[in-house]
Amino acid sequence: MKIIYLIAGIALFLKILIIPNNILESGEISIVETIVKDTGIPNAVSGVILRNRLYDTIFEVVVFTIAILGVQHLFADEKSSEIVYQFTDESSIILARLGAMITTLVSIELAIRGHLSPGGGFAAGVAGGTAIGLIVITSSTELMEKIYKDYNASKWEKITVIIFILLAIITLFGVELPQGNLGSLLSGGIIPLLNILVALKVALGSWAIILLFIRYRGLL
Repeated sequence: MKIIYLIAGIALFLKILIIPNNILESGEISIVETIVKDTGIPNAVSGVILRNRLYDTIFEVVVFTIAILGVQHLFADEKSSEIVYQFTDESSIILARLGAMITTLVSIELAIRGHLSPGGGFAAGVAGGTAIGLIVITSSTELMEKIYKDYNASKWEKITVIIFILLAIITLFGVELPQGNLGSLLSGGIIPLLNILVALKVALGSWAIILLFIRYRGLL
């Protein structure tokens, strides 16, 4: 039986190498052009993530939320670290905060224009989380936790998840906003809004995880 499986595997491999893919070679169908036309945005990747496979993206957001809850549960019974390792020299602090400012601007750019150029909500959220991390390791941990609580960042994170899921479900039922003019900022229907929501979710979630690791591990 193993020999049959081996022969079948080799035959399939040779088929992929030798026999051409007529659909791809015909040039009659352009997947990228079709996606751009259907979504109304130049960034076909964002079109796939937030429209063609939106069902998968919903669960990716849910998985990230579960990961945050898992980190909180992991540290639930641990004691806070007595030592927090942070930058102390002035030059490192200046460079880190300069990097935070740059990554913040990049995050905003990726979130707002992610449907027009390479980028999108997940990339924007990672850039935002990086900016927050750079600020945290150069500032007072107590101050950052106070800001996190005062602005109800945890609640806003959950609200963005709920809004994203509701809008995504509405989109899956076929209700869409006007696509607008291809290439303009206000194009792509609901995709730009979903990008911004994902960016907020990832950035706020990263903030929560960073604070937890600093509080209980003393470092990122």
